[in-house]
Amino acid sequence: MKLIGPFSQIITLAGIPLKGAVKDEQLQIIENGGVLIENKIIKKAGDFNSLKNEFQNADIELIEGNNVLLPGFVDSHTHICFGGNRSKDFAMRLNGKTYLEIAESGGGIWSTVTNTRKESKENLVKSTLEKANISLQKGITTTEIKSGYGLSIEDEIKMLEAINEVKSISKADIISTFLGAHMKPRDFEGTNSEYLELLVNEIFPVLKEKNLAKRVDIFTEKSAFSVEESRIYLQKAKEQGFEITIHADQFTPGGSLLSVEFGALSADHLEFSGEEEIKFLAKSDVVATALPGASIGLGMQYTPARKLLDAGVCLSIASDWNPGSAPMGDLVTQASILATFEKLSMAEILSGITFRAAKALNLSDRGILETGKKADFVSFPTNDFRDIIYYQGQMKPNSVWKNGKNIG
Repeated sequence: MKLIGPFSQIITLAGIPLKGAVKDEQLQIIENGGVLIENKIIKKAGDFNSLKNEFQNADIELIEGNNVLLPGFVDSHTHICFGGNRSKDFAMRLNGKTYLEIAESGGGIWSTVTNTRKESKENLVKSTLEKANISLQKGITTTEIKSGYGLSIEDEIKMLEAINEVKSISKADIISTFLGAHMKPRDFEGTNSEYLELLVNEIFPVLKEKNLAKRVDIFTEKSAFSVEESRIYLQKAKEQGFEITIHADQFTPGGSLLSVEFGALSADHLEFSGEEEIKFLAKSDVVATALPGASIGLGMQYTPARKLLDAGVCLSIASDWNPGSAPMGDLVTQASILATFEKLSMAEILSGITFRAAKALNLSDRGILETGKKADFVSFPTNDFRDIIYYQGQMKPNSVWKNGKNIG
């Protein structure tokens, strides 16, 4: 056993419900706290001196100075496996070009597809691992990574193999998601439905055979796949036992209702979700994932996070780190900005990037500092947890623990 501490404050997030609004007064704060670790799992969190007296045989990892301890962060939606760069797109957007105009000029998702196809698997592993490590240094101990920039049988499998290789060597936990249904590739001579059928017939079996992904995602949008096209695809994914998540309501509504229909783990984006969509989400167990990085990158409205929480929805906040719409990739900064515009409490922000984000990945073993949970946590150099959000991501962690081991 190992006892880590003392910390000025430990914010455990224990006792916070999975769904709905949260007030800061509901936060459990342990002052002069410690965490007892055994076999990579939290055995107990509590007063440091009391734990030291109770477990006298425990090794001590002494923490000096003022520090606040939080559960390790979970980024439940990223696209950090890609080739190339889309700074040209961003410059065009700043000069008033629309998404469609940028795509027609050779930019957009297809630009990233072209560059990703050119990259070797080895290069994708290297660049993806670098980004995962950057996230880990910022306290993100679990990161989801999607495919979706290959858009061919060969290149989607290449991406997923690269993501799984990163999973095998990264100190962070990596969750892979198949997003071959990102858009119909320009070089596919057939309909949207025929392309989706190809994914079902040619890639789904490989996902299972090679254990490349147990999650399937689709971009349900007028510019990608319609609700009906998505419905047929998701039905086949569900029949084959895949977990489901949906890019929903980013520009037009529709996808979120589909997520409820299929019992998806999450509906992500939701910038255009209205009262009807919010009502349906609230009656379900679907996690609503806000992606403020995309709103910042595209200069558009934010996910109606306040309304979702007040309606009783489980809200996750993720970075959407990608080369096009969300290149920043800083989860805490984005969550802090979302909070400013949507009037979210500190407790709601922290819940949205820890255990509620884990729920979007169907993980219940992390995101809370309590007995039986994974010993993943992060400390910040302050004696007041509110400073972390107050500085909008500019206060960086000074230590990150994964499975109870301090990795810097």
